Amino acid sequence: MAEVREDDTGEPAQRAMTPFDDIYDQADPRAFFRELGAFGYRTPHHAQRIFRRLAALRLWAPGDTVLDLCCSYGINAALLNHDLTLDDLYAHYTSPRVVAMTTEELAEHDRPFFRAHRRRDAVAVIGLDIASNAIAYARAVGLLDDGFAENLETAPPTRELLDAARSTRLVTVTGGASFLSRATFQPLLDSARSLPWVAAFVLRTGSYAPIAEHLAGHGLTTETYTGHTFIQRRFTGAAEQQYAIDAVTAHGQDPDGKESAGHFHTALHLSRPATDADTPPLDELVAR
Repeated sequence: MAEVREDDTGEPAQRAMTPFDDIYDQADPRAFFRELGAFGYRTPHHAQRIFRRLAALRLWAPGDTVLDLCCSYGINAALLNHDLTLDDLYAHYTSPRVVAMTTEELAEHDRPFFRAHRRRDAVAVIGLDIASNAIAYARAVGLLDDGFAENLETAPPTRELLDAARSTRLVTVTGGASFLSRATFQPLLDSARSLPWVAAFVLRTGSYAPIAEHLAGHGLTTETYTGHTFIQRRFTGAAEQQYAIDAVTAHGQDPDGKESAGHFHTALHLSRPATDADTPPLDELVAR
């Protein structure tokens, strides 16, 4: 699943947004960073500090895990567990030395690179994505503790995935939410030992309501951060921008100063049991 290909306006995403299909399941992440870097892709950067705060709140017992949906090459795991920024990853994967490597050489290079930047408070991360090559690379270089190339929208989860996801305390999403439905969330929530929190950055061109409604059936209340939105990336051209403006407007949102100014924007949604809604308040979680 892609980090940035999403649309749930009823129009196929490929007709509305530049798909970047060729970068999501390559043998290593270099094309991902090269192509999306050209358009200033930023969502994992915005998520980094928020996911770290959520992980500190939620993962406190041995075995507790984060489940990153549509995890791609393990970028959220890299930023969650390492003293690295998204800009560091852009610089790393587009440097002349790295560009000249084979995939095997890059993997050998990345393993000690990430070990050297590993945080003392690193947490276990499981990745789920339909991109088998991306999952394999993230596992090979140590970004994911476990990873599963499965599409729960079209087939039931394997027993191995359900077993690994049982200790999930936090579910994260930074893209691809419109490809997800109850078919993905239902078995994961049903198998969890305790209700996880779900934190999702979702493009304003679509609605998170169907997922929020399903999560409510599991006892999770969804809040949307209203302090500001989060830049995702620049548009690839005028047609993509017009699509975004029209889609945002159709969903009752105002594109002025956001999509009209040249960027896709996301909103942050946090779902948690009502008893946890003020621990801490969402505004405080994001702002501090």
